[in-house]
Amino acid sequence: MQKAIIAGAFAIAVATIASFAAGGGKMKITSSAFQEGATIPSKFTCDGADASPPLQIADIPSGAKSLALIVDDPDAPSGLFTHWMVWNLSPQTSTVAEGRAPKGVQGTNDFDKSGYGGPCPPSGTHRYYFKIFVLDRELDLSSGAKRAQLDAAMKGHVVAQGELMGRYSRHK
Repeated sequence: MQKAIIAGAFAIAVATIASFAAGGGKMKITSSAFQEGATIPSKFTCDGADASPPLQIADIPSGAKSLALIVDDPDAPSGLFTHWMVWNLSPQTSTVAEGRAPKGVQGTNDFDKSGYGGPCPPSGTHRYYFKIFVLDRELDLSSGAKRAQLDAAMKGHVVAQGELMGRYSRHK
């Protein structure tokens, strides 16, 4: 019986380690501006001030070397559309203030600009994912890099991640 308990505990430990090694660790990213799956207020979109929403980050694993934040829209007509990318954030980052970029390196979004570009769907309701990644190192990637470069630099270095999804449709 004791061997079975030890074997079971060992299997759980191995599965947990494997999950984290594969980037499967869970952490939280939330916003006081909208709940998971809810409508993003227009002030955070092209129909309003186009300011980034306030974000809270929790459950960052110890040993994290840096964080990366990506905001994207998988429902765009041309495929995945990236609205914001910031990397090499301090692992102590627990909040991102409304309308402010966190201290880190900013990439070029699919609006061909640096910084946040809010939801602006051409038609229908789109989903917007605010994703936070915990990395086991800082990325050697220059500011202005595009999404494919960031994805390639992060490959094999994600130890945990979390996401917050909001929706938006334009009222014309």
